[in-house]
Amino acid sequence: MKTSLRISAQGVDHYENFPVASWICPPRLRPPVAAIYSFARTADDLADEGTAAAAQRLGDLAAYRADLDACFTDRPDSGRWPQVFIPLRLAVRDFSLPQQPLWDLLDAFEQDVLKSRDGAGYATRAELLDYCRRSANPIGRLLLHLYGVGDVGTQTRSDAVCTALQLINFWQDVGLDVVRGRYYLPAEDLQRHGLDPARPSTWACGPGAVGLLAEYALWTRQLMLSGADIVHSVPGRAGWELRLVVQGGLRILDRIEAMGFNTFAARPTLRARDLPVLLWRGLRM
Repeated sequence: MKTSLRISAQGVDHYENFPVASWICPPRLRPPVAAIYSFARTADDLADEGTAAAAQRLGDLAAYRADLDACFTDRPDSGRWPQVFIPLRLAVRDFSLPQQPLWDLLDAFEQDVLKSRDGAGYATRAELLDYCRRSANPIGRLLLHLYGVGDVGTQTRSDAVCTALQLINFWQDVGLDVVRGRYYLPAEDLQRHGLDPARPSTWACGPGAVGLLAEYALWTRQLMLSGADIVHSVPGRAGWELRLVVQGGLRILDRIEAMGFNTFAARPTLRARDLPVLLWRGLRM
């Protein structure tokens, strides 16, 4: 869930799609936003960081899930992650956070572990989008809940933006992910472009690689634009922050296009000089 917007919460720096607890966030919402971020970031680290075997990762995530359940049933948790579950309990109590999006995030993290363990990819775009539904969309829905926005149309636009941000990260990091054994290019698309899904090491030099990523960039841009009107549905400063999030994702797609769609060779990023462009485009939305 990343688009190279640097954020920090609970003392940990990461690159993420979603700016968290920033100065533009209303003060009363900073604690629950930070609690959600800390929950997701810690779960992601359990699934992805360090050298633990898959069995240990899955065991830790199962314990983490049990502690999440304890938050919603007013039971004591294990005490292993007080920095996560003490503030999350307060957020659940004070803001009536829904449980399903948090469960969906854990489902996605567990899937990451299983896919990495098995060296597996995704067969179809539908399968990849289902992963995004659980790995990215819950964050948007939780933030909408905090802002008191719950209509179906806005939630649908939020899902489009969040999924687009997740996909942008995949296309942005495709070269790095292949080296790490993470495969997000659906097999059906690889085959259509003459690339062998069973031989990831050959994708970068395949004649259809650039065409495939160009196709993905266009698809993702259209998805992002389909949800971009959400900036007019979210009240106050959050709507303005969303403008920068949307434009940041679109700017990464601009970077991908400018480098000939060859993100196997290099990773496009945003730089300080992009900020005036993002601000100008955001103001015009």
